[in-house]
Amino acid sequence: MTLPVSVLPPAKAAPKIAPKISFVSLGCPKALVDSERILTHLRAEGYELARRHDGADVVIVNTCGFLDSAKAESLSAIGEAMAENGRVIVTGCMGAQPDEIREKYPNLLAVTGPQAYESVVAAVHEAVPPAHDPFLDLVPPQGVKLTPRHYAYLKISEGCNNRCTFCIIPSLRGDLVSRPAGDVLREAEKLVKAGVKELLVVSQDTSAYGVDIRYATSPWRDREVRAKFYDLSAELGELGAWVRMHYVYPYPHVDEVIPLMAEGKILPYLDMPLQHASPSVLKRMRRPGNQEKQLERIRRWREICPDLAIRSTFIVGFPGETEAEFEELLTWIGQAKLERVGCFEYEPVGGAVANGLGDLVPPEVKAERKRRFMEAQQGVSIRLQKARVGKRLPVIIDEANGTVAKGRSKYDAPEIDGNVHVTSRRPLRVGDIVTVKIERADAYDLYGSAV
Repeated sequence: MTLPVSVLPPAKAAPKIAPKISFVSLGCPKALVDSERILTHLRAEGYELARRHDGADVVIVNTCGFLDSAKAESLSAIGEAMAENGRVIVTGCMGAQPDEIREKYPNLLAVTGPQAYESVVAAVHEAVPPAHDPFLDLVPPQGVKLTPRHYAYLKISEGCNNRCTFCIIPSLRGDLVSRPAGDVLREAEKLVKAGVKELLVVSQDTSAYGVDIRYATSPWRDREVRAKFYDLSAELGELGAWVRMHYVYPYPHVDEVIPLMAEGKILPYLDMPLQHASPSVLKRMRRPGNQEKQLERIRRWREICPDLAIRSTFIVGFPGETEAEFEELLTWIGQAKLERVGCFEYEPVGGAVANGLGDLVPPEVKAERKRRFMEAQQGVSIRLQKARVGKRLPVIIDEANGTVAKGRSKYDAPEIDGNVHVTSRRPLRVGDIVTVKIERADAYDLYGSAV
């Protein structure tokens, strides 16, 4: 008996093969967030991630273009992708200077600038159309993350209104554009519900958050929340995760956030890129925030929150920097007693105003000043670290191997600060937050036992 055509079982369609994307993400955590957004969009359309360039349909390279050394790294990554695959899309900060990239690699599929998510996705569609199945290609609510499951970067704005003479970020990423507070908080809530234990707040100028939109309010749960540094910090502090603040310029209103740290709402940690301490160098740098008064401000902050840890970065060998100005910096470092410090030799950046501000400091002098700076800071670090011996600190575990693990205290951000090496009677897992009794210390790391 022949069945009516209308009830015959449909022919089984050939399974669609999901196109594969290989991805390289270079640069700062802010660029990493851009990479996560691009990947989240592509995964939602059914693209898969490839572990190797030669197994992918297309390669995306998210570049950094801040320093010449970063540009060299980006060009090297592009070259490697071209050699191993040949179908390459370039995005990110260096993508804002396409001629320089095209001159070396004329056969790229596309070159887009930073934050150009739609352009990157369009270029991928052009190179390899999606094979989307909405029943199979599911993306978790928090999106695709390139960090471990237990911590995530939370970007609250794009661009920057400052015009520091050594920096070309505004020309690459534009002026400050803040996200509505409600949008930021909803993203943060999704991350915490997905298991994130630590939120690392990033932007180009975190303490300027909201100034471009006049601190406009937006809906969050049952109330309106201002797009302002304090308001956002207070709301994030209610989500039940560690909240760590990065790239905070020392504006006076930062004072308002310190009590939140003292109360345990957010971590007692500030990543504050000061760059120098000599008033004359700071003036040539055009640094914001009235940094000449920083010692007084830091003392006041520590009176409110004695547990406060400050990390900062400094530049030695800025054009025209004299020995006297460098000595001012050394003196300041000894007085400020910052917990974590990084030091970089000044590197000319194409298009930066600083290149024409004065005589360039010879490379050997820059190297010598960096050595002296780090020696001075190491003495400060050792004293501060040893003061933690005997204390019990909460530690978030980043790596675990049974009863031996490595994590970070509330004073340490991932990848840039120190570690806490932990032994335990019971097996530890990545993402655990455990109390550790500190037994010894060196200049950068702590060692102890879980209690």
